[in-house]
Amino acid sequence: MTTPVPAGPGTGAARTAADGEPSRTRPPRRGPRTNQPLTSPTTKVPGARSRQRVAVVIPAKDEARRIAATVRSARAIPHVDLVLVVDDGSEDNTQHVAREAGAVVVRHSHNRGKAAAMETGAAVVAMRDTRDRPPRLLLFIDGDLGDTAVNTAPLVPPVLERSADFSIALLPPQPGAGGRGIVVGAARRAIAAMTGWTPTQPLSGMRCLTREAFEAATPLARGWGVETGMTIDLLRQGFVAVEVPCDLRHRPSGTDLKGQLHRAAQYRDVQLAVNARRVRRAAGAVRTTVNPAPRPPRTHR
Repeated sequence: MTTPVPAGPGTGAARTAADGEPSRTRPPRRGPRTNQPLTSPTTKVPGARSRQRVAVVIPAKDEARRIAATVRSARAIPHVDLVLVVDDGSEDNTQHVAREAGAVVVRHSHNRGKAAAMETGAAVVAMRDTRDRPPRLLLFIDGDLGDTAVNTAPLVPPVLERSADFSIALLPPQPGAGGRGIVVGAARRAIAAMTGWTPTQPLSGMRCLTREAFEAATPLARGWGVETGMTIDLLRQGFVAVEVPCDLRHRPSGTDLKGQLHRAAQYRDVQLAVNARRVRRAAGAVRTTVNPAPRPPRTHR
């Protein structure tokens, strides 16, 4: 059961209702689809839903200990016919373990960052799509989910049924997590200020997207700012989001020096992503002011 939740002007966002079910508000879509129901050309084909496939894309670096369990678990998600691991310059045998577990593996020769791994994964999936079937939905998950990866399955139905363009996983509290919410709070406030929607977990990396939504979000923000940048970009273009509770467990960053450095890098990248979008918005406002839309010619009576 879903209930509409008011959202700020211009947002394509959805919030999570009190009963844990996803709830949605839908703004006008961009371009010729303004004020039209949330559909895509693939929904007009009889049986399109049964023919829709999902590709799981797993950016991974030095995840040899967990990647096999993650891959095997991801393969059990309904509609998934492709699990793709992007080995982002690992120094261990992540690629070999993932391949033995049943994944298709592509590898960066050196570490290029999560955003680059996501873009590589999406490009490889597109190469494997066929003209006679709808483009695969893209389900991005982390490589350290292990056996809980299958619990990202609830992210698929809202996108598959076209009630949302992208879905974001809400994770339960993670044992051992050492953060104080500083980075999460900064990302949440920035998204709210720029889109009118306040997400619960703005940094969640488990997301399912349509191909259209992913392409509209590219180029992705670099580093750990990828999720914040993606959310802002898509909502400002009128895409619809939904947050979905998922029972996931991953390796949290602790309170040691390594954990603190990780959160510092997250904070830096989130601020870079947000500032780039503020500059872009300001530049767009200046262009609109300097070059306003031409007025229609007057008619003399």
